[in-house]
Amino acid sequence: MTNELLEKGLALPIMETFYSIQGEGFHTGKAAFFLRIGGCDVGCAFCDEKESWDAGRHSLTAVETVIRELLETPAQCVVVTGGEPCLYNLDFLCKRLKDNGIARHIETSGSEPLSGEWDWLCFSPKKGTEIRPIFYNQADEMKVIVETKEDLDWAEHNAAQLHSGCIRLLQPEWSSRERSMPLIIRYILQHPEWRISIQTHKYMHIP
Repeated sequence: MTNELLEKGLALPIMETFYSIQGEGFHTGKAAFFLRIGGCDVGCAFCDEKESWDAGRHSLTAVETVIRELLETPAQCVVVTGGEPCLYNLDFLCKRLKDNGIARHIETSGSEPLSGEWDWLCFSPKKGTEIRPIFYNQADEMKVIVETKEDLDWAEHNAAQLHSGCIRLLQPEWSSRERSMPLIIRYILQHPEWRISIQTHKYMHIP
């Protein structure tokens, strides 16, 4: 029964849920309910949520339980993140959120098939990962993490495959931000089609 619930998306390995402020990307500064799902097939060295990688560490939680918790907050938007949330069937989750009039945002590396119906798709491609073409066509924003100049080349490689309406963001990797921030600033001044994304929640000391 447990595997069936997971396959149907009726339950998910939830690492954590919390109501907070979106700290990065296009929707920076907006209140949102965050749903972090355990399990990742990418494993970035700079990941600040490495405890999310192993789905087995996180108990399966019924989607209806998450919905009840969400509705106890004033949240009008849910951000589904990970780990890599697209490892799972998210159709039922999206349906229940839509039933309750909640905006549905997802953050994904694009490594797995897309399920669910989304109001906002943040695509953050990672080097060494096979990316599904659908994300280049459907992403609302593409956010590339930058540590070195080579990451700017990676950003342009992916941008060349994007649809024209996608917002393009460069975000300094937190631990190397003193080095990568000036690099990004210079690059955006020369390539104004890009914007900068900063992890403002870390400066504000909020989750």
